[in-house]
Amino acid sequence: MTETEAAPPEPRRRRGAARERLLAAAARRFYADGVSATGIDAITAEAGVAKMSLYNNFDSKADLVLAYLDARHEEWLDLYRQRLAAAGQDARGGVLAVFDAYADHANFAYEHGFRGCGLLNAAAELPVGDEGRHVVRRHKEEVEALLAGHLEELLPDEPERVRATAEHLSFLLEGSIARAGLEGSDTRVAHARTMAADLLDRL
Repeated sequence: MTETEAAPPEPRRRRGAARERLLAAAARRFYADGVSATGIDAITAEAGVAKMSLYNNFDSKADLVLAYLDARHEEWLDLYRQRLAAAGQDARGGVLAVFDAYADHANFAYEHGFRGCGLLNAAAELPVGDEGRHVVRRHKEEVEALLAGHLEELLPDEPERVRATAEHLSFLLEGSIARAGLEGSDTRVAHARTMAADLLDRL
């Protein structure tokens, strides 16, 4: 290598693998211990990478938190897509797939058990105006929009009923996940699903 030649960049595969390990470690620690209580050293130690590797992949801890929030929502979306595929073209089943995916998420093998919605837990620790809170809000609005999309098939040409029912179901869903987090089980989400099914039968 001549003096004018730059050192070869770190292989992309290696960088990608380190990023995934860091994100997985952050997800475990943020959910189990909280965002504020989790330091960079704890994340890099669990991921088995040097601290510099974290800053090669994320601009800051705040950037890592944003990536965690997006990854956790995408994780839930994958569960929802699986449930939706099983429901087929049934709009009623599509609404209930949202509830089923929340229950699936609650039943993951969390280190200290289920503690509620990881997005809302993180948002509660972030200050007003923090970008992370805006990310969580957008994700929750997306869930309500998914509900509305299925309801539009059940209530064609009734946009106000669709909006009101989607909001109703969203409140039912989020309230059940909050109680489930306090109780450490998916029982409240199962009850919420039953209530949602009853409501859909009365449309």
